[in-house]
Amino acid sequence: MYVRVSFDTKPDLLLHLMTKEWQLELPKLLISVHGGLQNFELQPKLKQVFGKGLIKAAMTTGAWIFTGGVNTGVIRHVGDALKDHASKSRGKICTIGIAPWGIVENQEDLIGRDVVRPYQTMSNPMSKLTVLNSMHSHFILADNGTTGKYGAEVKLRRQLEKHISLQKINTRIGQGVPVVALIVEGGPNVISIVLEYLRDTPPVPVVVCDGSGRASDILAFGHKYSEEGGIFSKK
Repeated sequence: MYVRVSFDTKPDLLLHLMTKEWQLELPKLLISVHGGLQNFELQPKLKQVFGKGLIKAAMTTGAWIFTGGVNTGVIRHVGDALKDHASKSRGKICTIGIAPWGIVENQEDLIGRDVVRPYQTMSNPMSKLTVLNSMHSHFILADNGTTGKYGAEVKLRRQLEKHISLQKINTRIGQGVPVVALIVEGGPNVISIVLEYLRDTPPVPVVVCDGSGRASDILAFGHKYSEEGGIFSKK
């Protein structure tokens, strides 16, 4: 299922769509995956640990997984884990891709209201656009009028995450939906995303996949050596 929305759509309207129209149950946990958008390789053992860990966490908690939705970079690795899971089990994992409409290849396949459309997931190697990852269960496509650029989805995704975290899954103790960020590889923008999560009130826990490369390795290194006794610690 998918929906194309304005980049400034209110998060309460999106959640209403997800729970009422798509008939999704509120999650017990929200896992938000961030990382590199360009394709990168993971060491086979690390890829296996990442995939199995992500699927197990989602299945045992009744989690939703948020990704960028397209078939590149870290999202492709999430898709591989979902594909492996689907081949072995009937258990459905709610994986929601939140992508900018302007970078989606084969957009014409998705235009229409209340229609079922076949979508071509074969990408054109000459195109600067990218196809959606077919292993996701749902997509939210944020449109701000631009073409070929990321960014339309960033604020919408973060606001939706915050709104979901405020939903009470245990009214007796007033518990909201926990949010956890999962970081794999990535560039400077990923470091900015992590900083925003940690500055949130309350801070959002961030799990960094050490050994996946680039931003993840820098964050893991910085954390290791800024702890008590580390070379960066304050005297």
